[in-house]
Amino acid sequence: MSVKKFSPVTPGLRFKVANTYAEITTDVPEKSLLAPAKKTAGRNAQGHRTTRNVGGGHKQRYRIIDFKRDKRDIPATVKSVEYDPNRSAFISLVVYKDGEKRYIIAPEGIKVDQEIIAGAEVAPEVGNALPLGKMPLGSIIHNIELQPGRGAAICRSAGSFAQLSAKDGKYVIVKLPSGESRMILATCFATIGSVSNGDHNLVRSGKAGRRRWLGRRPRTRGVAMNPVDHVMGGGEGRASGGHPRSRTGLYSKGKKTRNPNKASNKLIINRRK
Repeated sequence: MSVKKFSPVTPGLRFKVANTYAEITTDVPEKSLLAPAKKTAGRNAQGHRTTRNVGGGHKQRYRIIDFKRDKRDIPATVKSVEYDPNRSAFISLVVYKDGEKRYIIAPEGIKVDQEIIAGAEVAPEVGNALPLGKMPLGSIIHNIELQPGRGAAICRSAGSFAQLSAKDGKYVIVKLPSGESRMILATCFATIGSVSNGDHNLVRSGKAGRRRWLGRRPRTRGVAMNPVDHVMGGGEGRASGGHPRSRTGLYSKGKKTRNPNKASNKLIINRRK
């Protein structure tokens, strides 16, 4: 992937850095794999606002993604690489030998007409899905399951990947993008390669309007509010009001929020930095 900068013909272009979408092969999604995506504007089922600064945005349709890769030992051909408005990564349309179509998260370097397959004894090549216990040490992987058969839970966003670093009985040890090393059952499936759209973090909107198209509303800093509105509000002039914290008073710089009795603690070998 690559990004492009713009001549500052307008104020909105001065700092804009956009994706070239060079990998995208079509802009027409597969109709049978689309689902309605209703906007919530940050409200829950009772109508209470539970997420601030959310609302509006362009109408979108959800793409049904195959995170389980449970069609085993049947080859599939990659038909397209597409943009997905619901995630930072690109997606690929694959067609199996029996005619079934599915969307998967596109790995970096995947090509149209490439053949991929999922199964216990398949080759560890880009786009193929296989159990962690069957992969060679040092493999770069993404779309990793935490529970067998439940579907990929980690390493799904643009450019992310993990590395298989060791095998230990019925577990393997995987180094995650955060720096954490963790034991995962060897029977869990993952996909070889890193996630596409690796330069997504270089993109700059350039103007507030592009954020609004994505459904993100303006955010007011806590220190700019009155004491009644925020724990960091008030004061004379630009007083910043003590330790950074959330609207509900939760410290936001370094306070540990993980449950010390969480069941998965025993599976974590090295905590993230």
